[in-house]
Amino acid sequence: MRFFSVENYLQIISGRDRSLQAALLRVGLWPAGAVYAAAMVIRNKAYDWHWLRTEQMEVPVVSVGNLTLGGTGKTPFVAWLARWFRRQGVRVSIISRGYGAEEGSRNDEAKALEWALPDVPHLQNPDRVMAAQTAITELETELILLDDAFQHRRLARDVDIVLLDALQPFGFGHVFPRGMLREPLRGIRRAHVVILSRANLVSEECREEIRQVVTKLHPRAIWAEIRQQPTAWVNAAGEVQPLDSFHPGKIAAFCGIGNPEAFRRTLEGLQVDLNAGEMRLFPDHHPYTREDVADLTRWAEQTKAQAVVCTEKDLVKIGLTHLGRIPLWALRIEVAFLSGLSDVEAALQPLLERVVRHREGV
Repeated sequence: MRFFSVENYLQIISGRDRSLQAALLRVGLWPAGAVYAAAMVIRNKAYDWHWLRTEQMEVPVVSVGNLTLGGTGKTPFVAWLARWFRRQGVRVSIISRGYGAEEGSRNDEAKALEWALPDVPHLQNPDRVMAAQTAITELETELILLDDAFQHRRLARDVDIVLLDALQPFGFGHVFPRGMLREPLRGIRRAHVVILSRANLVSEECREEIRQVVTKLHPRAIWAEIRQQPTAWVNAAGEVQPLDSFHPGKIAAFCGIGNPEAFRRTLEGLQVDLNAGEMRLFPDHHPYTREDVADLTRWAEQTKAQAVVCTEKDLVKIGLTHLGRIPLWALRIEVAFLSGLSDVEAALQPLLERVVRHREGV
């Protein structure tokens, strides 16, 4: 039903929907959130007290994750990390669970990362310990990047990086399903580095308020701020157009990501003519079917758009250069640091030294 669309669910749990029905739903969702939060606390305590075992790898492990459901810009940041280590000559593999992937296939993050990082293997396996061991023994990997793994504690890590989305940093203050938190907020104390993503989309005052909340919970955490920097328009044929040379006239947009508002804001920042606000939203990790593509094609033609745009995660799943006769382009996003780059690099430097010692047999 329309009432339970992604947009309406967010309106309800955020409190922006002030109707009586929404208020009753919030009350009804609270017990489920409390139970889930308690389960996560017990699970984390079991790891903290060594009742549950963690597996240590012989190579350094860096985890990138978040506290909330939905998109925080992890994929571009994982790509940035992989490129940073590759520039130092380190053989890197990315390990992820593969959430949202169809059986025998790979999920959208893996496809997007493989497209952006053709020289970096990406292994997907619900058993991330097994995947890491495979990467080390069969691919001679010198460093593991764990994608979306802050809550996965079975595999020990040397550096834990948590991304907070500046547009929605604390999941509306509640654990899912009452809010968007994956675990209670105090879990951030496990992080070594906290990075505020999409920081450019909010004011400096808002950024400082978020930082103060984090500092109160975890004063020793390294803090950095990044923006998701649009760098080019790309299509499924591998063609690339610079941002300033892309003038299709009116466009229509769609996406199936965790934070569609961030994509909308990014497009608005590029001052594209977003056809009377036309934007179709799909759930995160949505597997596009032929029917979806046909429906999008009809919709795009009805809007009289001269081009359709989406995210790279959407494009790699659709794999088309056109919807009917209308060109389909994706916005390529990369990470740019606004602050804290030197501190983040200092946290990563000991891992490089460990790789060198391992090569030398020390």
